[in-house]
Amino acid sequence: MEEEKQFKPFISASDFIPEFTLRAIILGAIFGIIFGAASVYLGLKVGLTVSASIPIAVLAISIFKKLGKATILESNIVQTIGSAGESVASGVVFTVPALLFLAGGKEYFHYLQIFVLALAGGILGVLFMVPLRRSLIVKEHGNLPYPEGTACADVLVVGEKGGKLAQKVYYGIVLAFLYKIFMSIFALWKEYPTYALGRNSSLPNATISADVVPELLGVGYIIGPRIAGVMVAGGVLSWFVLIPLFTMLGNGLAAAFPPETTQLISTMSAQDIWGHYIRYIGAGAVTFGGLMTLIKTLPTIISAFKDSFKDLKESRMDKTVEKKRTEKDMPLIYVLLGSLVLVVFIAVLPNVPTNLLSAIMIVVFGFFFVTVSSRIVGLIGSSSNPISGMTIATLMATCLIFVGIGWTGDAYQPIALVVASIVCIASANAGATSQDLKTGYLVGATPLKQQLGFIIGVVVSTLAVGFTLTLLEHNIGVGPATPEHPNSLPAPQAILMATVIKGLLSHNLPWGLVLTGMGISLVVELCGVSSLAFAVGAYLPLYTTTPIFIGGVVKWIADRKNKSKEAESDIGPGALFSSGLIAGGAITGIIIAVLLGIGAGTGPDGKPISVIDWLNNRTGNALGNWYTSMGDILGLVFFMILSYTLYKFATSKKEQIG
Repeated sequence: MEEEKQFKPFISASDFIPEFTLRAIILGAIFGIIFGAASVYLGLKVGLTVSASIPIAVLAISIFKKLGKATILESNIVQTIGSAGESVASGVVFTVPALLFLAGGKEYFHYLQIFVLALAGGILGVLFMVPLRRSLIVKEHGNLPYPEGTACADVLVVGEKGGKLAQKVYYGIVLAFLYKIFMSIFALWKEYPTYALGRNSSLPNATISADVVPELLGVGYIIGPRIAGVMVAGGVLSWFVLIPLFTMLGNGLAAAFPPETTQLISTMSAQDIWGHYIRYIGAGAVTFGGLMTLIKTLPTIISAFKDSFKDLKESRMDKTVEKKRTEKDMPLIYVLLGSLVLVVFIAVLPNVPTNLLSAIMIVVFGFFFVTVSSRIVGLIGSSSNPISGMTIATLMATCLIFVGIGWTGDAYQPIALVVASIVCIASANAGATSQDLKTGYLVGATPLKQQLGFIIGVVVSTLAVGFTLTLLEHNIGVGPATPEHPNSLPAPQAILMATVIKGLLSHNLPWGLVLTGMGISLVVELCGVSSLAFAVGAYLPLYTTTPIFIGGVVKWIADRKNKSKEAESDIGPGALFSSGLIAGGAITGIIIAVLLGIGAGTGPDGKPISVIDWLNNRTGNALGNWYTSMGDILGLVFFMILSYTLYKFATSKKEQIG
């Protein structure tokens, strides 16, 4: 209580300045759509997303300065509404695409169903967080730092003084757009430079490759050299150790090795071995890593529940009638009624695989993991929030309950996924909501207006998330590559969720490979390294983690050049330029997906071709053999130029925001 009395926000509770204005709502909604769509693309491609609050805050300040001076609370509402897009998108892409890989699940993979799941999970995350705000944000102000929320408040406060740092974000967006246009539309260099050793080499089938796109470079810079290095180490284990090992042992086998039943290992490529064997090992590693991360936070979980229920009890005894502006929350009766209406709506809605039991499980698991997520991000930040572990735990608990009551048929697989999806979306959105409420607490925002802003952000961004996901699935493909979609987005988290569900409910999981992966994560944990990042790297294709690692190396070199004793802050020029690379690269990827769906006549074989194919063919005819012989080298050269550009921005003089 003493902490509450002493704390003074940037804008006093007695000051009533413009906050929840129409222009702030519109600009926040636009950012929610843009960053929500970009996060869908990034999550499907690499299996993780990055916080959007800080780049949105920077962009909001700079745009408002062009349109006319705005208040700090208006800028805060913009980032509050806009950041909902990233958090909802991350929960959706980690789980909902798994419907494509479950028995009977594809019939539910349509825009309306995706919209309903995203909307329900997003709003539940906001509503469940309302009664926790006072306990976690106010009473724990001195104990829970909420790193992204605090950094975002610093951005807003510094933004009052002006400057040009926001240009770094714009430069990143424009450069990423031009880079991908020349690479993917005009095909001037290859996106996947690859070098594979032969089957007769000392490391048969070992493959080094890189997806040389700006968004992955930016991700690597933001997560830093340590996590990026651990991730690529997992990829090296899979592609330089396990795949060659399977190849060498498989050359002496005269029969197919389970779970494959027909194809011999001696005839498999590296990609085949990854698909048939390594991905199960990776799935086991990620499962163990996620659960270990969750177990490590058990003291936090217990503490969060004790504090939350204690605060709820105290709030019922609170007789205060008039509250200060900075203490006004959404009334608890609206929270309870809204949650009840949503859950009943989910349970009775046709064409969504749910029932009464699953609706009850959504409420129980949802409130539990919303509380866990909200407190965890207060300690370690949203980027380290173990959403995957929480979702896997929800899946396992749900599937075990289903098995206990005899629900083991294929029809129950989509139902289990719906429970996990809504809980995952709610937990992800609650973590982002907590960070934004911390920002609002520091700058003096009105909690009620922020909470309304969250709901607006969820509704608006959900429209874009569902559209983007279905568009990418139709035009580029989601999941393992196919002849129709050779460069499909791997959706690693969603495939993992599908693997867990099918294995637990149908009892056909190759447990030997899964337990091997769990053992690998255990070894990594015993070495004192957090196993989740390593496991994700082992599960992803190496071409995904290689550019992330390069981004981490750029940050390490830049920090040494800057002679920083600590890593660059979230508002440094390198971090903001990287945010621009991520946003620009992802948005351009979505534009390319749209062009892939637009026809441009027929090809030489009489089959219809897209605008992208038509442009690629014209470039190929103009360049001749140049693309075939030099495409890999050019891809590396241009990616190194892009990396050097990031380095130059990261070591440039730090300016103020504007």
